[in-house]
Amino acid sequence: MKRFITFLTLLALSVSALAQSGKQLYSKYSDLPGMEAVYISPAMFRIIGKIPDMEFNDKDVNFSSIIKSMTGFYVLNCSNAEIGEKLYADVKKFIDSGKYELLMEAKDNGEVVRMYTVGDEKTVNSFVLLARQEDEVSYISFDGKIDRQQMENILATAAAD
Repeated sequence: MKRFITFLTLLALSVSALAQSGKQLYSKYSDLPGMEAVYISPAMFRIIGKIPDMEFNDKDVNFSSIIKSMTGFYVLNCSNAEIGEKLYADVKKFIDSGKYELLMEAKDNGEVVRMYTVGDEKTVNSFVLLARQEDEVSYISFDGKIDRQQMENILATAAAD
C-alpha cells in the first residue's frame, strides 16, 4: 500500500511539473511560422516609469500601479491553423491545470474569448486571455502581484457605458 501511495504521489508531482507557464508557452511557439509574438520583460516594466493616465469613457484611469507590479507579459497570435490548434491545446492544458478561474466567456459567430485569473481575494498573480476563431488563435498572459481591486476598477471603468 505504501508503494502505491508513493507511486501516486510521484505521478501527481510529475504531471504538475509538465504544466507549462506563460513563459514556456511563449518560448515554445514564438518563433514558429504564422506566429506574431510579443514579450515584455520585468526589466521593461521597471524602466517604464510614470505612465500617463488614459481616458476611458470620459474617465481618467491610472495604469502605472498595475504595470509596475507586472513581472512578465506574453502575446501570441497564430494564423497557421495547424500550429494554432497545438497552441490552443497547450494553453487549455495550462489553464486546466486546476489553478485558473474563469472570469468571462464570450461567443460570437464562431469566435470564443475566455479570460482567466489565478490568485486570491486581494491579489491577481496571473491573467490569461485565450481567443479562438476559425483561422486564428490568440493568447495573452501576464504575471505579477496585481492588486485585485485596482484591476477590477480599471476593467469596470473600461467596460462602463
